[in-house]
Amino acid sequence: MAMNRFEWASARTAAEGAASGATTVADAMLPVPGGPPGQAVVLKAGGIDLLDLMKEGLLAPRRLVDLRAIAGLDAIAQESDGGLRIGALASLQQVAEHPLIADRARALAEAAGGSASPQIRHVATIGGNLLQRPRCWYFRSIAHRCLRKGGGKCFAVHGENQYHAIFANEVCAVVHPSTAATALVALGARIEIVNAGGDVRRPLLDEFFVAPETDVQRENDLKEGEVVTAVLLPAPAAATTSAHMRQSDKQAFDWPIADVAVVLERDADGRCSKASVVLGAAAPVPRRARATEEMLVGEMIDEKLAREAGHAALEASTPLARNHYKQPIFAALVARVLLRAAGQG
Repeated sequence: MAMNRFEWASARTAAEGAASGATTVADAMLPVPGGPPGQAVVLKAGGIDLLDLMKEGLLAPRRLVDLRAIAGLDAIAQESDGGLRIGALASLQQVAEHPLIADRARALAEAAGGSASPQIRHVATIGGNLLQRPRCWYFRSIAHRCLRKGGGKCFAVHGENQYHAIFANEVCAVVHPSTAATALVALGARIEIVNAGGDVRRPLLDEFFVAPETDVQRENDLKEGEVVTAVLLPAPAAATTSAHMRQSDKQAFDWPIADVAVVLERDADGRCSKASVVLGAAAPVPRRARATEEMLVGEMIDEKLAREAGHAALEASTPLARNHYKQPIFAALVARVLLRAAGQG
């Protein structure tokens, strides 16, 4: 499909990008009653998902505002409080290879390093990865006007749903498309957002993502006139370890069927004092397995407990007609990632 003509501009600062008149991609994709098509201004980072949407005929902006010339927005550095600041324009490859991330947040390095292909990892940014739109084939089809595109139906609920959500799928059955988000939510990350006036907000990433029950037409709380500038990781507590694993149809450049991130804090005796277990490709937003987290606290993690924790992570799952197979995959992944984070895998 041929793309429409569009204008190109380049922002030199985050505030300039925010003041460019840009709207969110979610808003730009919604039909404007009585209005002409293709009038939105949209921000561009790596442009991987943006180009897909434009080629698929789902997005036709009149202007793209490129953010890649903003100095320092790709930097990764330790902050004074011991946390890490990852610039929104840092590529997935930078994130995967950075020694501070590998040392402090192995789950994130593993998630970024296993995403997409090497070619895409060198272009795709961590900010864009978190903001990409769902990969549901009905959402990506110009012939299907689903709920998320302003229509009246989720076609996946009773359709071809083998790669769709097994939790919280009553309204819309998409799964969150970002593998990095699974690890970042487990790590307690925040996202830094700047508006045209220079005001900054830093919500927890777990609270930034929006469930369909809240707003079925968007995946996050980004607003018109805002730019994502960084991802912020808190300083890890002593004896904190993490790990991430994924399972795909093809073990190369494919979206996962399931992915799991685990972050563990342990006391001097080696018992778990705090756990974060997050499931990706399981629900419309990254899914905290809270029953699993609770059962780990105060325990020594061994194979028996890991298997029980894997089954507990599936509590409240509601698989659709074609995706029951995801349940045992998630149970096995949770057990394997728990053992790996505990140094036993």
